[in-house]
Amino acid sequence: MFVPSFYREPESSWMVDLIRGNPLALAVANGSADSGPFATHLPVIFDPETAADRSGELTGATLLGHMNRANPHWAALETGGVLLLTFTGPHSYVSPTVYQVTPAAPTWNFTAVHVRGVVEKIESMEETLQVVEATVRAFEGAFGDGWDMSESLDYFRKIAPGVGAFRFTVTGAEGMFKLSQEQPGEVRERVRESFGQSACAYKRETAELMNRLP
Repeated sequence: MFVPSFYREPESSWMVDLIRGNPLALAVANGSADSGPFATHLPVIFDPETAADRSGELTGATLLGHMNRANPHWAALETGGVLLLTFTGPHSYVSPTVYQVTPAAPTWNFTAVHVRGVVEKIESMEETLQVVEATVRAFEGAFGDGWDMSESLDYFRKIAPGVGAFRFTVTGAEGMFKLSQEQPGEVRERVRESFGQSACAYKRETAELMNRLP
C-alpha cells in the first residue's frame, strides 16, 4: 500500500485500534497462476494469550482467524506461507462544497491497515474450538449483548470439522489515515465540522479521528 508520509498514523496504536474496531479483514493470498489470487472476508482477533503483551506495535503480534474449510482458499493456505490481511476503518467522500474555496477537487478520506504475516494452520479440533470460542468472547464483549455460549458448545463441536482456524504472526504493517492533512488548517477544520454534524456514522467516526490528529 502506497502511504504518503503525511498520511501515516501519528502513533502505532492507531493501527491496533483500527483492527480492534474493524475486525472483518480481507485475507489475500497469491495462490497459483491457475486458481489465484484468493480473497476471503473473515473475522480476525488478537490472540488473547498474547494480546496483553502488545504495547501498540503490530510487528510480532499474533492474530487468530478462521474460514470455511470448503473454501478453496483454505486448501491453498500452507503453514509457513505468507498472507495479507487488510482492514478498513472509517471513511467518506469529501465534497468540494465543504472546502468553500475554488478551484478544488473532490476526494475520499479513508483509513486502512494492511498487515503482512506468516500463517500457521491449526489442525487440532480442540484448538479450532478454542479459536472459535475466543472469537465469540471478543465480539460479544465489543459488539454483542453478552450472549452466553455455554449451552451451544455441543453445537460448536458438531460444526468445528468444517472450520479452518489459523494463527497469523505479523511481520509488517502499514497504516493509511487520509484525513485531509494535505489541506490548509481552516479547510481541514471545515471538513471535520461537516463530518461531525453529519447523520452518517462513517462521517462522524472520521471526524473523531480528525479530532485526534496532532
